[in-house]
Amino acid sequence: MLLIYVQKVTPRVSYIFRQVCKRILGLDIDFTSKIESFIAHDGPKFSYGKHPLGKELYFQSVELLFDHGLNDVDIQVSNWEDTKCFFEVKHSHSALPFDIFAASFYLLTRYEEYLPHVKDGLGRFPATKSIAFINDFLKDPVVDIWAYKFKKNLLIKYPDLEFQKKSFTIIPVVSVGQTFAYKNKGILRSIGGGLIDIWKLQLDILIDRIKVIVGVKKDPYDIFDFIIELQKKKKRKSRILFGLGDYSTYEKNIGYNHPGHHIVIKHIADYIEVGLKVSYDAISDISILKKEKLRAENIINRRLKYVMCTFFKIKLPEAYRNFIELEIKEDYSMGYSGYSGFRAGTCSPFMFYDLDYEVQTPLVINSFCICSQGYNQDANEPLTREEIVSYINKVKEVNGVFIPVFSNVVFSNLQNQHFWKSILEFIWTIENE
Repeated sequence: MLLIYVQKVTPRVSYIFRQVCKRILGLDIDFTSKIESFIAHDGPKFSYGKHPLGKELYFQSVELLFDHGLNDVDIQVSNWEDTKCFFEVKHSHSALPFDIFAASFYLLTRYEEYLPHVKDGLGRFPATKSIAFINDFLKDPVVDIWAYKFKKNLLIKYPDLEFQKKSFTIIPVVSVGQTFAYKNKGILRSIGGGLIDIWKLQLDILIDRIKVIVGVKKDPYDIFDFIIELQKKKKRKSRILFGLGDYSTYEKNIGYNHPGHHIVIKHIADYIEVGLKVSYDAISDISILKKEKLRAENIINRRLKYVMCTFFKIKLPEAYRNFIELEIKEDYSMGYSGYSGFRAGTCSPFMFYDLDYEVQTPLVINSFCICSQGYNQDANEPLTREEIVSYINKVKEVNGVFIPVFSNVVFSNLQNQHFWKSILEFIWTIENE
């Protein structure tokens, strides 16, 4: 057990130290604000504050973890060893040249997303406005990298300090906005789609549409047996999240109560964890969210645990508060659709911290780093296999959780199915450690 002296144990201090020390590094910690207790402790310990107490292991702090509410925060990003850092400190006795706890807190809480910013056309926080993108560290799980550098400092001082082993894990996620391309769409939508095919002279697509509708060919978006077969070969903590919202400008799935829809979802739920892809309107309307949650639970006959916001639009903090109120356990929205990388600077699951209420909540946030709609931020081109492998290796180096997000559409013969199928098959061969 590691004892930490801090002048005042604020909710922010408790939250971020437990995330870095316990959840990322597997280290048991305790706090004290009594100098006498700290001095008397003969085990591993360090102090965190403006000044050291003596000659102990010491990490200088900035003000962020002792503040309340939101303030304008001056961010100056610097190069440090093989990574980046911010919240630089000046005390010569500080074991690190910046406050990794405040910097980690800033990224994990998505502090910058609470501050005034210009949203994109879908009302989202743009990746290009993040400090990670602007300062070229979006591609690195810096919070985890910093944690392991912090661990190195602890081991220099306390070489016998014990850490619980943490393993590299992969959780593939499939987002289903449209369960079928042609099947079960109803007469009007099918006729309309056929007329568009004729107008665009897409006769091969028209023929496929007719074959699917009459039942002589499998729907191209129904690729779920492919995923189920992978799951049978090697059990993974994979998730498939279905959109069950009402038809609208942004929601194009078939009716949630269609028997064919229920059959597919129930079949998948026998092998893989199923969750909800929250509709665009439900992200900010708890009454709609509650309705979609009940739809999912009635289909899978179990409590809904996993959700993802459509378009990865996270309206902070309202969306997460609604998830908490409805007792949803985990969210998989923490990433960008247009850019690969680590939106919260981490590849480790973390609890949502509500900056308005200054409280840690029970909602677990799972951060993904690549999605099938993602791009290389340098070249604005689709991800390559080599880039995806690079992300896997980065996560593996810090024993994190690698979460790729795919749309079922990319595995169909209407898209570049061979590339994404090969990527998913490759990911399924990688061993957890």
